[in-house]
Amino acid sequence: MSDIKQEINTLTWQGLWRNNPALVQLLGLCPLLAVTATVTNGLGLGIATTLVLIGSNITVSLVRNIVPNEIRIPIFVMVIAAFVTIVELVMNAYTYELFLALGIFIPLIVTNCAIIGRAEAYASKNPVGFAAYDGLSMGLGFTVVLIALGVVREILGYGTLFSGAELLLGDWASVLKITLFTTESPFLLAILPPGAFLAMGLLIAAKNALDLRIASIAKVPSEKQVQRARVTAE
Repeated sequence: MSDIKQEINTLTWQGLWRNNPALVQLLGLCPLLAVTATVTNGLGLGIATTLVLIGSNITVSLVRNIVPNEIRIPIFVMVIAAFVTIVELVMNAYTYELFLALGIFIPLIVTNCAIIGRAEAYASKNPVGFAAYDGLSMGLGFTVVLIALGVVREILGYGTLFSGAELLLGDWASVLKITLFTTESPFLLAILPPGAFLAMGLLIAAKNALDLRIASIAKVPSEKQVQRARVTAE
């Protein structure tokens, strides 16, 4: 039981912080930078990516012992493509306007190196339970970065938060929109790709600075060491 708990804690820490697919591995940056003009878009893409990660990891783990090593990568890509198609059809049916807003970046989840990487590096070598949790933790780590970028860009660009939430959650979610300030025209630097690059760079810098701060604190002894004089007889 302790080994299982330790593995779960390791996967959680790796996915959310230490080995975050967006902030550390710098994977999936194309959709991440392209669709995060609003929190709703980022959350929608994050949920879709997380579902694909979980589904593909589970399937890869189930077939890991029967797939020939020589063709494992094409098989993994086919599995991922199948789950992307499922997610795409579900979004088309239930969140059509958000599906249109995300556009080509839903099908492009197939080529997300974070998903292929987890299938190859972890799911193909571990049991189903751990593989599923690895997909969940990596997906959540990716989603958190999407939301963080969406918050920064939407506030600076439009002066709002959760604009268009009804596209993802239904008509009732229109009340979630928060207007922080009004502007006659959006701040283009924030909502266009250059603003996404700047915001992403700041997030990475903040994480690196926090890591250095934590490391420096960990090296400081909890109690001041007392220097003892050595007494020798003459």
